[in-house]
Amino acid sequence: MEKHLIQPAVAALVSSVIAIRAHKRKSLNLSGAISGFIVMFIHLAVNYRFGAMLLVFFFTCSKFTLFGEDRKRKLDADFKEGGQRDWIQVLFNSGIATLLVLTAWKLIGSQDKCLDSKESRTITSLIGGIIGQYCCCNGDTWSSELGILSNEEPRLITTFKPVRRGTNGGVTKAGLLAAAAAGAVIGLTFVVLGFFTTKCTSDVTVKQLLVIPLSALAGVCGSVIDSLLGATLQFSGFCTVRKKVVGKPGPTVKRISGLTVLDNNTVNLVSILLTTTITSFAALYIF
Repeated sequence: MEKHLIQPAVAALVSSVIAIRAHKRKSLNLSGAISGFIVMFIHLAVNYRFGAMLLVFFFTCSKFTLFGEDRKRKLDADFKEGGQRDWIQVLFNSGIATLLVLTAWKLIGSQDKCLDSKESRTITSLIGGIIGQYCCCNGDTWSSELGILSNEEPRLITTFKPVRRGTNGGVTKAGLLAAAAAGAVIGLTFVVLGFFTTKCTSDVTVKQLLVIPLSALAGVCGSVIDSLLGATLQFSGFCTVRKKVVGKPGPTVKRISGLTVLDNNTVNLVSILLTTTITSFAALYIF
């Protein structure tokens, strides 16, 4: 096989195996598996490090979604067995990064570059945005999936008043720490693989370590933005019949917080856009 075809072939094989496995395990439904295959293939075919960040996000979030399923079933009105996700959620959680990956491919092909604004501000900004996307998504998911299991009483981020578990905009210390850890894991993945896949000067290589704390902050930033949007523009109410927090008003629903402006997917999209933009500019300043 010709050298330039090896990476796309590896990408197709890995993406197929993971998409089929995720569908069988109910992490993705059929539409989610198909769109997930496409997204994974693009990431891996362009750059193994981009693909690795996506896969770390997917595997860790899928695993944490399964933690405490019995308790989540009682608390979450929209609970799905295995946390099954569809094409809309795949698109909202990886669409922006996929566009940035394709833009990077158009500019430099499959070359792996260090973050170095002196060499290229455009590439540094693009890579910073990709990192920011997955730090945000990972941070929000870890925070939500692990925070809801915490014994700590959640507080609404806008008023700091105690709220029921599952309320949009409710935060805990454990959830915020989980968001920081989730971002750091994405940054660590990028940095460690970069030691093997890039060739940079020693000072630039050492500076790449700053990606890890930047990623941790991006994870927290994404979670906080998501919570602020959830507390203000996303409805939360308590259904007296189902005895659960729900996301839509109704005759048996007592409002807790938020307006019916955004749903969960659009909250995620806006928080991703903002975090990606912030991380992109931060990368230019730091590197």
